[in-house]
This record gives sequence, C-alpha cells and structure tokens, in this order.
Amino acid sequence: MAKAQGEVVKQEDLPQSRRVLLMVDFINPLQFVGAEELAPAALEAARATAALKKRLQADGVRALYVNDNFGQWRSDFRTLVSHCRRRGGPASRLVRELAPGGDDLMVLKPRHSGFHATPLELLLDQLGTRELVITGLATDYCVMCTAMDAYVRGYKLWVPADCTAAESPQMHAQALDWMRQALKADVRPSTHASRRAS
Repeated sequence: MAKAQGEVVKQEDLPQSRRVLLMVDFINPLQFVGAEELAPAALEAARATAALKKRLQADGVRALYVNDNFGQWRSDFRTLVSHCRRRGGPASRLVRELAPGGDDLMVLKPRHSGFHATPLELLLDQLGTRELVITGLATDYCVMCTAMDAYVRGYKLWVPADCTAAESPQMHAQALDWMRQALKADVRPSTHASRRAS
C-alpha cells in the first residue's frame, strides 16, 4: 500500500533494555585456520549462552546478535543462519544451540569490533542500554575488541567466562584477565551473577 501524502513512517518501537546480551559471532561457518581447535569450546560456550539468554530474557533483557558478515557483502543475517545450518558439523550445531528468536535483534559487522562501521551504538542508545553482557567468539579477538570499544563508550561490562571461547585455554584465560584488569569487566561465569541488578 502506498504511503499517503504527509504520512510519517514511524520508527520501530523498541522496548527499553538497560541491560543487553550481545552474542558475538556465534553464527559462524567456522571456515578459517584454527576453527577446528575453536569448535569444541565454542559449542560449550554456546550452550552456556543459550541458558543465560533464557534466564536474562525472563528478566526482560534484550538479546542482540552481533555477527561478522565473513566478507559476504550481499548477505544478510538470515542468509548467514541458513548457510551455517546447511554446512552441518559444528557450524550447524552452533545455530541449533543459539537459533535467533522472533524478538532478537541483529547487527552485521565487517571487522572485529561490533561497534566498527555498524549501527550498534545507535541501537543501544535507542534501547537506553547502560550495561552489556558480552558473549561469543573468540574471546581474544572479536569479543575483546567489542568489549574495548564498549568500555570507551562508558558501558558497564560483564563478559561471562563460560560464555566465550578461544582456540586454546591459555588464550581464553589471558584475554579474560586483560578485560578484567583493563576494562574493569566482570568475568565471573554465567551461573554466578546472571540475576544481579543492572
């Protein structure tokens, strides 16, 4: 139906969410050097994140997928989900663990940080967000870069240790320790603090 002259197209009404769960690069074809090493830990992190997502959503917290476009400039998030389902193996299992729901939000990113060249900051501003729960892959790359950019923008950070993964336990631990010290991030696991006040 054509828009009547003078009619204003209303922006989507987004319920406020002072706390937002960011899920970074969990929808992932795992087609890179090191993916085989990352996959087992990634699946464990996805399972923990799925449980955390359910608990947080029960408290009214919005969930937001922040995902790499993997160089596919003509793709969208739903296309990426379908591609990962068809690949089978760990990529498909990640989708099964963390399939997007109807109320979930999505942002595609071209580089490591979820804030670089994306509308993420604008979206969070519209939601009234003050705290980010950052989960995803990999702890020492995209999760850390996103957390660093969030910190300089003044967000309070929780990066649950069991909801992120890296190619080795050492890389995972070192990245978490750096975020704890440099970004003042809470890195306690999801079971410890999932219902704390924002």
